[in-house]
Amino acid sequence: MISCNKYYVTPITNSVANKKVTVCVPGSKSITNRALLLAALSNGTSTLSGALFSDDSRHFIQCLIDLGFPVTYDENTKVVTVTGYNGKIPNKCARIHVGSAGTAARFLTAMLGFCEGTYEIQASEQMKKRPMDSLMNCLTQLGCSITYLEKDGFLPCIISRKKNDTTEITVNIEKSSQFLSALLIASCLNDNDIEIHTTGSHGMSYIHITTKMMEQFGYCIDYIENENGFTFFGKSNAFYKAQHYLIEPDVSSASYFFAMAALLGCSITVKNVFFSSMQGDIKLLSILQEMGCTVTETEEGTCVTGPSDGALKGITVDMSGCSDQTMTVACLAVFANTKTTITGISHIRFQESNRIAAICNELTKMGIQCEEFEDGITIYPGIPQPSLVHTYDDHRMAMAFSLIGLKSEGIVIDNPKCCSKTFENYFEVLEDTIKRLS
Repeated sequence: MISCNKYYVTPITNSVANKKVTVCVPGSKSITNRALLLAALSNGTSTLSGALFSDDSRHFIQCLIDLGFPVTYDENTKVVTVTGYNGKIPNKCARIHVGSAGTAARFLTAMLGFCEGTYEIQASEQMKKRPMDSLMNCLTQLGCSITYLEKDGFLPCIISRKKNDTTEITVNIEKSSQFLSALLIASCLNDNDIEIHTTGSHGMSYIHITTKMMEQFGYCIDYIENENGFTFFGKSNAFYKAQHYLIEPDVSSASYFFAMAALLGCSITVKNVFFSSMQGDIKLLSILQEMGCTVTETEEGTCVTGPSDGALKGITVDMSGCSDQTMTVACLAVFANTKTTITGISHIRFQESNRIAAICNELTKMGIQCEEFEDGITIYPGIPQPSLVHTYDDHRMAMAFSLIGLKSEGIVIDNPKCCSKTFENYFEVLEDTIKRLS
């Protein structure tokens, strides 16, 4: 129940072990925002079906409109049309506001940095704190002039560029793979073929989404892996093809309901989510299997059934490829039979919040022992005490920590509206699922 900008989680006290429900989730944020950019860079009008409408995607759409691209959309049918001009930006001078959307901030900044013109990029207070320096350093190498309006290396800024002969850049992806995705998508706009080298380690699952979607829109990018990272070979004048594109349901959003099944021992199917998904968070299904769940793919979607005895297993797992689900697994770990250690997630300190610190803070408030280390976190099982969960304006903290309240009294989520970033009716869908299980 939402009251006074707080969500009071309703615990499920009766056994729901034999209950089965089906849930629908919105379209993928990662795929929607990539598709919007790819459509804008294409050679005609693209129709995007199954699109996500949330704070992030609405900011992305408005940015494209402010840049002069013809965009129409219908939130009821989840359809967006975007007309591209073969890599040209209609307005050579514009001001855009990316809100708190990391994808919009990184992707659109890269596009503008590859194109002639002068652009002001504004952002929310949260996005102003998130790193941009690795991307900005690359754009400077490409001949961009960047004027920071508040703090060096961060938004807001003014960016402009003229032609140059740059054929090689290096991007550090330690803090975010979005820097690399942004450069890859925009690489076709460079005046010459370009080599993009990477330094720093990061899960590459989102890069897989990027390169797969580039290929679907008609641009295949080659790469090699070496001991220092990857080198991608971008081709100039290799533009994208306008098309009708169907966006997958958001596996990240589906994961909270898969985790709900794991926690309660019931069966929950998420419609149209399949093992073949290109989204890295699909790996959560194998993690849930390791924790004792049964996972089955059906014609309707994928079904997760929690262990009938309610005993989840503690595990050690590298989540570099599905780090957005760190909070989800951390909350499940509270109810496991042994400790759980999550590694490969140092970069999540630089996302919407310092997510490792946020997990430790909120679990500790509940009386749950956890230990932070350089690359991850260890959570020990325990009995959560009533707590007001501070969400740090981070949608994934709000959604994941609501799971604890399904089995524990007195869990209250502060600022539940932060979920509007990606899944604005999450708590309504959660309430409906609870009612159908009870």
